[in-house]
Amino acid sequence: MDNPALCAITLAMEHDSDILIAGGGLNGPALALALAQAGLRVTVIDARPAPARAEIGFDGRAYALAIASKRLLTGIGLWSGLADKVQPILQIKASDGIAGEGASPYFLHFDSAEIEEGPMGFMLEDRHLYRAFLTALEASPNVTLFSGETVVAQEISGQQASVTLASGTRLTGRVLIGCDGRGSGTAARAGIRRVGWGYGQTALVTAVAHERHHQGIAQQFFMPAGPLAILPLAGGHHSSIVWSESDTAAAAIQALDDDAYLGLLRPRFGDFLGPISLAGARFTYPLSLSLAQSFVAPRLALVGDAAHGVHPIAGQGLNLGLRDVAALAEVLVDALRRGEDIGAPDVLERYQRWRRFDSTTLALGMDGVNRLFSNNNPVLRGMRDLGMGLISAMPALRRTFIRQAAGLRGDLPRLLAGQPL
Repeated sequence: MDNPALCAITLAMEHDSDILIAGGGLNGPALALALAQAGLRVTVIDARPAPARAEIGFDGRAYALAIASKRLLTGIGLWSGLADKVQPILQIKASDGIAGEGASPYFLHFDSAEIEEGPMGFMLEDRHLYRAFLTALEASPNVTLFSGETVVAQEISGQQASVTLASGTRLTGRVLIGCDGRGSGTAARAGIRRVGWGYGQTALVTAVAHERHHQGIAQQFFMPAGPLAILPLAGGHHSSIVWSESDTAAAAIQALDDDAYLGLLRPRFGDFLGPISLAGARFTYPLSLSLAQSFVAPRLALVGDAAHGVHPIAGQGLNLGLRDVAALAEVLVDALRRGEDIGAPDVLERYQRWRRFDSTTLALGMDGVNRLFSNNNPVLRGMRDLGMGLISAMPALRRTFIRQAAGLRGDLPRLLAGQPL
C-alpha cells in the first residue's frame, strides 16, 4: 500500500482503541472522559470489579479537591452531579504541638475570603466520586470499561501499543497510559525505574462524628510523630481523619478495639468540636515518596501515583494527579487536531516537560515540610513556629499560599483554568 494517508487510516482502524488506560481508580476515569469527549476512543482496564466499589457505603475516605480540580470535574461533566455532596473548605488552620499539651500560640490561618474564587477547596467522599466516574464511563460511547481485569503483559511495536489481560484478552491502541498507582506494573514492564524512600510513618485513616459543627474548617495539627489532619465532611458533624504515626505505633494502634483506638485519638483531636465517636471504617496506608525517573516511554505515559507518590501532608495527591490528567489530555488532543501521531516521542515529551518539574518540586516540598515538622527538636520547633507566625502576619504571602494550594498558580492546562479542552 503506497498511499501514506491510506496506510495511516488502515493502521488506526486496526486498533481496538486510540488510548489504553491501565488503572481505573480516579485519574484513569478522569483522563478517559476528557479524551473521549474530544473524540478519542478509550479503553479503561480496572482491576476492581465495579459493583464491589460502587456499592460501598460511608467509610470516611475522602479527598480534598482544589479549585482547579473542581474546574476539571466541571469540564468533563461531573461536578453538577456532585455539588450537593461536597463540603466547601472555608478555612484552614495549622498548628504545631504535642498531644495533650495543646497547640503552639503560633499557627497558620488561611481564609477563603482572602481570594476571589470562593472556597479554597472541597471535601468529597471517595464513594461519591467513584460512582460519578463509573456512571459517566458507562454512558460514554467512546469509552470501553473492563472491570475486574488486570494487565499482565504489554508490548510496543511500531505505532502500536498492546496489552494482554489476565483473562487472555489482547487489546491494542496508539498510546498506553499507566494510571495504576505507586507499584505501577505499566512503568515496571516499560523498564522505568523509581527513586524514593519510606518515611517510617503510617497513616491511620477513619472518620469521626462530633457534637459541634465544623464550620467548613480544615485542621492540621503537627505532632512529633507526624501530622493529624481533621477534614470537614458534608453535613457539618462528620470529619475525615488522617493521623500519621510511626510504623510501629500505627500497627499497634490499628490492632486496638474501637474504644481503645478512640481513647488514643481523643487527646490528639482535642475538644474543640465536642465529644467525638468513630463513624467510619479504619484503614492504614504506609507513607513514602516515590518518583518515576521518566514519565514517558515509547507510546507510553504515566499519570498520578504511577508517576509520583507524595506525602499526604497537604492533601495534594489527587490534585497532583488531576494536573497530570489535564496536561496530558491537552497535549494529546492538541496533537490530534494538528494531525500528529499522538503517540510520537516528541508529543509525549511535551507532557513530560510540562509535568515532571512541577510534580517533583511539590513532592520534594512535601517531603521537606514533613521532615521539618515530624520531630520534637526544640531548635526546629522554634524555627517553624516563627515561620508560621510570620506567614500569618503577612496578608500577601498568605494569599500566595492559598492560591498555590487551590491550584491557581503556574502554567495551568485549559481544563484547570476553567476553559474547554
